[in-house]
Amino acid sequence: MTEQKSTNVHWHKGDISREDRTQLLGQKGVTLWFTGLSGSGKSTIAVALEKALYQHGKLTYRLDGDNIRLGINKNLGFSAQDRSENIRRIGEISKLFVDAGIITLASFISPYAADRDSVRQLHQEAGCDFVEVFVDCALDQAEARDPKGLYKKARAGEIKNFTGIGDPYEAPQQPEIHLRSDKMSLEQEVNIVIDYLLEHAFIAVS
Repeated sequence: MTEQKSTNVHWHKGDISREDRTQLLGQKGVTLWFTGLSGSGKSTIAVALEKALYQHGKLTYRLDGDNIRLGINKNLGFSAQDRSENIRRIGEISKLFVDAGIITLASFISPYAADRDSVRQLHQEAGCDFVEVFVDCALDQAEARDPKGLYKKARAGEIKNFTGIGDPYEAPQQPEIHLRSDKMSLEQEVNIVIDYLLEHAFIAVS
C-alpha cells in the first residue's frame, strides 16, 4: 500500500450516510472493474452497459483508461511503477463513487493481479463493493481488432511495455464475472452483468 505522507489529517464524517444515499438513489453503489487486453472490448461493454442501466433509471459513471490519462493521471507513463500508481488512483476514485451510491464502470487493462487485488482491498476496507469483470479475449482476436492501431505499433517496436506483446497480462483467477468477448455478443455480455447486479441486489428493475 502507498505510504501516508500527509500528517495531522483526519476523515471528516458527514451527517448523510452511504445508506441514506442508497435509499435516495434506489440502488447500491458498486465498482464494476473491467479488466482485459487492449482491444478485448472493455470500453465497448461499459458504454453499452451504461446506456442500458440509464434506461432502467440507474445512475452510473464510467472511468475509462484513456479518459483518465488525459486528466488526473496525465503525468503517468506505462512503466510497471506508473501502471501501479495509475490503478491505485483509480481505485481511490472508484471507492469514492461507490460511497456516493453510484454504479462505477471502471475499464482498465490493469494487467497485474496484485494491483487489482489492492483495489479490491481498498474497497473492502471501506465497506464498499467491488466486482471484477474479466473481459476475456484471445490475443490474436484482440490484435485482429486493434481499434487504435496499438498492436501494430507495438509489433513494430514503436510502443514499449505494451501489454500482451512486451509486457505480460495476468488474467484473473476467480473473477466475479467472466465474459468471453470473442465468443459472446455485446447484448449477451450486457445482460450477464445486469443479471449479476439484480441477483446481488445492487439494483432492482420494476
